[in-house]
Amino acid sequence: MSLEGLKVAILAGPDYEDLELHYPLIRLQEEGAEVRVVGPARQEYRGKHGLSVMADLAIEQAKPEEFDILVIPGGWAPDRLRRIPEVVNFVREFFLSGKPVAAICHGAQILISAKVLRGFKLTCVSAIKDDVENAGAIYIDTPVVRDRNLITSRIPADLPFFLKTLIEAAKELKKAETKL
Repeated sequence: MSLEGLKVAILAGPDYEDLELHYPLIRLQEEGAEVRVVGPARQEYRGKHGLSVMADLAIEQAKPEEFDILVIPGGWAPDRLRRIPEVVNFVREFFLSGKPVAAICHGAQILISAKVLRGFKLTCVSAIKDDVENAGAIYIDTPVVRDRNLITSRIPADLPFFLKTLIEAAKELKKAETKL
């Protein structure tokens, strides 16, 4: 089943983890989803390892109700993005809608600031394990964890597991939407 008709937002910011943004971007496009990169401003952002991406939308232009899935890459970008109230509000509103949210590596830092993790099982890079636990989440050290609408992974090496689980969730969402 193609993901045609599904709209995905991927957050971008300075020093994002290159593979954690570009791999989902390409894979979801290959599956037929419409993917938009959302940043604090509509500008180019450079990854930690030299790749760059142009934000299609500034956060003020992005509306959670216009997207079906949210992807939060890691790197150093999440720590910077969590300081921007509009980003945190967008993520909180999107998460609370119950639609799939996929965060990898340091991506959970934005979810911590959005105060949505209490009672969720998740994984992340080990450097922020204590932070997610202090936010009320249950940390599990495994390549991917799916709990309700939240899909999480630890590091770039987990990307194949992360994308497989994300694409499965997207297909479930699409199947549910076609039944309506």
